[in-house]
Amino acid sequence: MSKPTFDALKGRPDDAILLADEAKYCSFGDTVHYVEPPKIFDGCEGSYMYDKEGKAYLDLQMWYSACNFGYANERLNNVLKQQIDTLPQCASQYLHPTKIELAKTIAQGMKSRFGTDGRVHFNVGGSQCIEDSLKVVRNATNGKSLMFAFQGGYHGRTLGASSITSSYRYRRRYGHFGDRAMFVPFPYPFRRPKGMTAEEYGEYLVADFARLFETEYHGVWDPKVGQAEYAAFYAEPLQATGGYIVPPRNYFKGLKKVLDQYGILLVVDEIQMGFYRTGKLWSIEHFDVKPDVVVFAKALTNGLNPLGGLWAREELINPTVFPVGSTHSTFASNPLGTAVGLEVLKMTSEKDYESMVMDSGAYFLEGLKSLEKRHKEIGEVDGLGLALRAEICTEDGFTANKALVDKMVDIGMSGDLDWKGQKMGLVLDIGGYYKNVITFAPSLHISKAEIDQGIELLDQLITRAKKELA
Repeated sequence: MSKPTFDALKGRPDDAILLADEAKYCSFGDTVHYVEPPKIFDGCEGSYMYDKEGKAYLDLQMWYSACNFGYANERLNNVLKQQIDTLPQCASQYLHPTKIELAKTIAQGMKSRFGTDGRVHFNVGGSQCIEDSLKVVRNATNGKSLMFAFQGGYHGRTLGASSITSSYRYRRRYGHFGDRAMFVPFPYPFRRPKGMTAEEYGEYLVADFARLFETEYHGVWDPKVGQAEYAAFYAEPLQATGGYIVPPRNYFKGLKKVLDQYGILLVVDEIQMGFYRTGKLWSIEHFDVKPDVVVFAKALTNGLNPLGGLWAREELINPTVFPVGSTHSTFASNPLGTAVGLEVLKMTSEKDYESMVMDSGAYFLEGLKSLEKRHKEIGEVDGLGLALRAEICTEDGFTANKALVDKMVDIGMSGDLDWKGQKMGLVLDIGGYYKNVITFAPSLHISKAEIDQGIELLDQLITRAKKELA
């Protein structure tokens, strides 16, 4: 755990001055203040963030899974630097090599995985790519504007993305959303009905969804013309903000069968779970279904230069049905982003990331299970690859305990944890329906020594938090 030097910080204002200026000049609408006062970081490397004094904070959320390949990844940083010296900008009405090469690489990968021809469409971030996907879907379904989505699902905070995100608080102050999705339950195994196995729970929810199409009076289907009012189902294979919930393996296969029967498209949101977070390039690969549209962003560029995109089946996005000018963004397919994205896919093709991530994830999960045995407030640990979760509860092991997890976050960000005689911090992210789930998304390159460090710091964290709340 070496500390990088921050020569560029010489002469930087003190944190107190910066926070005072932030309070006066910055919109709070574009950020989230998880702790008060907000933390200012000055450097990063590998699995760590650093403050002005060089104190290390082990980061177990990696910018909400945007930095899957570690902070300041030398290989990816060097590609960005080289691109800056070659072709840093190019108007999106023109072409440049890495846009075409990246689209080809993704499309060919989709063909090998799902057996389907398709095309790739770029934009600058997850919410923007969700917006573009809504246009693709509406266009392909003769203007249908209604979608299905999951309770607990999160797809972004632009207006269109908010309409298919289940949290009302993201819509509350922005008028009536006439195109708001119909939200159906996501299989949440930890909180399933008593007496059901996880697989039985998945089957039950699929059957419950299928019942919507039994009669016209359930409001989604006209049996006389055989047509649904809804165009697509937007789905995260593992819910991200919802708490890194891993559904039963049989669920999506059953759901896709219903969707295909009634001509409803499946749009898979891989914005957080893509690029090997779960041990597969795409998390939907774990569930043996073929998506119609896949939306991706975040880790495509390891968080270096904003770039996202979508892949759609050929018949949904070919130039005849989705012609030039159907949607547009000035910075879509920017050369800095596409160069890094292409290098990400080259890098992941040269090493067995699937085995590496699954092995590290199993090791991390084993450590979390050891904590679960020592702390009855940990109601459940679970995960897939290096997308892991710990549900923090009261002593009954089930009732959500937001106060305890909030205290854990505060202590972690204080930088006052002990590691072999040194003070350091721990960066965590909180999600879940009741805001009581620690969602772990460490660097995919995290070492077992760093995992051990994280488990020990988590043990300190929950022990201290319980004492302070007693």
